[in-house]
Amino acid sequence: MPLYLNDDQNMLRDTARELMGAEGSIANQLRKYRDMECKDGFGHALWKQFGELGLTGILVDEADGGLGLGHVEAGIVLEEIGRNLTPSPFLVTAVAVVEALRGTKLRERWLPGILAGETVAALAIDEGAKHRPEIIEARAERSGNGFRLSGKKQFVVQGASADVILVAARSDEGITLFAVEKGAHGLDVEGVRLADSSIGARMTFDGVEVDSDAVVGEVGGGEAVLKRVLNAGRAGASSELVGLGSQAMAMTVDYLKQRKQFGKLIGEFQALQHRAAHLYSELEIARSAAIKAQQLLDEGAEDAELMVSVAKAKAGRTSALAVQEGVQMHGGIGMTDEYDIGLYMKRDRVLNELFGDANYHADKVARMKGY
Repeated sequence: MPLYLNDDQNMLRDTARELMGAEGSIANQLRKYRDMECKDGFGHALWKQFGELGLTGILVDEADGGLGLGHVEAGIVLEEIGRNLTPSPFLVTAVAVVEALRGTKLRERWLPGILAGETVAALAIDEGAKHRPEIIEARAERSGNGFRLSGKKQFVVQGASADVILVAARSDEGITLFAVEKGAHGLDVEGVRLADSSIGARMTFDGVEVDSDAVVGEVGGGEAVLKRVLNAGRAGASSELVGLGSQAMAMTVDYLKQRKQFGKLIGEFQALQHRAAHLYSELEIARSAAIKAQQLLDEGAEDAELMVSVAKAKAGRTSALAVQEGVQMHGGIGMTDEYDIGLYMKRDRVLNELFGDANYHADKVARMKGY
């Protein structure tokens, strides 16, 4: 398939770009909710607008009231979110969690609220300092007709605001995913402000009781579900990183055309021109990798997981290059709060770690290729 958008996808991009550029702008969202020290870190009114425009239902089947589109379309929205640093539950809730709920009975419980832009969901997977889904020590023990969950999770994005948390735990049958409702007895949630001003959470599960209806998929079949969830989240995060990097570059190029040094615009210096051209090329490669990964996910291709890791690694490294070049070319003012470019660097660090950083995915690609 071609690595560019068709007419319908361009229309979706225009809709998302208009919404994110206005209501979802840095001034209207990130700075506003950061400065008021909002406990959620994002605007629920904007999330509601996502629902009204149908964006929350991009991956939801038409039979369930959604648009029945695919990961390519989700990536289009996420790229615009990345451009504007829009704090939103879209990536985790409308992409990763919806992917987990598809085809399960739990979709009847949670999809209506997600479609309406009223429900926020979270993923509780990571337990250590780095993303390592292969290492899950949280336990799920049989208790009556259900399970008792024990263990700790961290880096749970929007966990303090979530109405439902998808928790990965190890049962006697293997890894199992559970949908735990907020306020569950024995669940302790500590909200934590991340480097980019978004809100994550540390969670402690101290004998949290859930019934068998809370199982996502099959008992012991969580690895297959988790694989789909992580592929969806990683591909989506790749597009958000591309959007972030693209806007960081656009801001930097604009600055190069205005700032003077030694009586000349610094954009006239050939060394900076070469660096800008190199960055542009890297961003186009990263965007193509993200689109390809999403196309393969939509096709159900066997090599989709490989391409997803390629995309996350490439997008992560390219986004990091974009913000580093941006801050350096802006000079010392690049790290002042007055200029937005520093905010892009902070968001890049958080988004790079989410669902695994570039090193994690480069290693994963090497292992999948037999190295």
